[in-house]
Amino acid sequence: MTQFISLWHEIDDLAPRALYAMLKLRMDVFIVEQNCAFAEIDGKDIGAFHLRILDGEELVAYLRVLLPEKDTQVKIGRVVVAPNYRGYKLGQRLMQEAVNFAQARFPGHPIELGGQSHLQKFYGSFGFVAISEEYLEDNIPHIDMRLDPKTVA
Repeated sequence: MTQFISLWHEIDDLAPRALYAMLKLRMDVFIVEQNCAFAEIDGKDIGAFHLRILDGEELVAYLRVLLPEKDTQVKIGRVVVAPNYRGYKLGQRLMQEAVNFAQARFPGHPIELGGQSHLQKFYGSFGFVAISEEYLEDNIPHIDMRLDPKTVA
């Protein structure tokens, strides 16, 4: 049975190969698989917290948590599971760890994300509710969602 390991890092703590794997996974899924041409490296990784899930030394799932600015929300983004590891409930693990991390690290701040619309029920299972109408981002339907700071997932 596979034993997955979760690791939190800031960008400066990532070894070059770990950083490469993170960027490659994001580009393989968000740009190649989803056929979207956009600036995947958006300048927001610096200062963010990065959650990586590994199978041995292989990166199999990832997300980032953007810090709140002043009295604003924490943002979860770039939630991704490698195609060969879908079905292991790693998306649930990523989200639960991210919610726990954000609530412990930034108590009192709401947590927001902009997720693909077809994942609204998935994010809703963690307590997130829609706060926008559906919109197109890179030709993919998205919806903004928020988890109230008093909500416990």
